[in-house]
Amino acid sequence: MNYTGRRGSGIIALSFVAAFTLLMMPLPSWAQLLRPEWVAMVVIYWTMALPNRVGIGIGWFAGLIVDVIRDSLLGQHALALAVVAFLTLRLHQRIRVYPPGQQAITIFLVMVINFLIILWIRGIMGQAPDLWQVLLPALTTAILWPGVFMVLRFLRRQFHVS
Repeated sequence: MNYTGRRGSGIIALSFVAAFTLLMMPLPSWAQLLRPEWVAMVVIYWTMALPNRVGIGIGWFAGLIVDVIRDSLLGQHALALAVVAFLTLRLHQRIRVYPPGQQAITIFLVMVINFLIILWIRGIMGQAPDLWQVLLPALTTAILWPGVFMVLRFLRRQFHVS
C-alpha cells in the first residue's frame, strides 16, 4: 500500500513544545535581553521546510501561546509571528537555497521586523522599550539559527517528516 499522507506531525508538535519550554526556561537577569526567539525559529524552519503544512495560521496560534506564556497583551506575539510566517512563505524558495550562515542574515532581518511589530504594539500601550532591547534578541536568534536549522533538518530527515 502506498501511503502518501502527511507524516511527522508529532515531530513538528514536539519541536514547538521544545521551543515553548526553552521560552519558559528561567535565565539570569543579565541574559534576559539576549533570549533568542525559539518559537519564531521553529515557525520559520517549518514554514520554510513544509510551506503547505505550516504557515500563517500555525504562526498565529503559536504566537497566542507565547502571549499566554509571557503574560503579554493577547495577540501581539500572534500578529508578529503571523507576519514572520507570511514573510517566510513569501521568501522560502529563496531562503532554502542559501547555506545556514547566509540564512541567518535573512533571519536577523525577519526578526527585526518581528520585534518592531511588538515594539509598535507596546508603544501604543505606552510601554515602549529601547531599540537595543529589540536588536539584541534578533542578533542572538540569528546567531543560533544555523544550529537550530541543522537540528530541525536532521529531525525532519531522520523521521521522514513530509
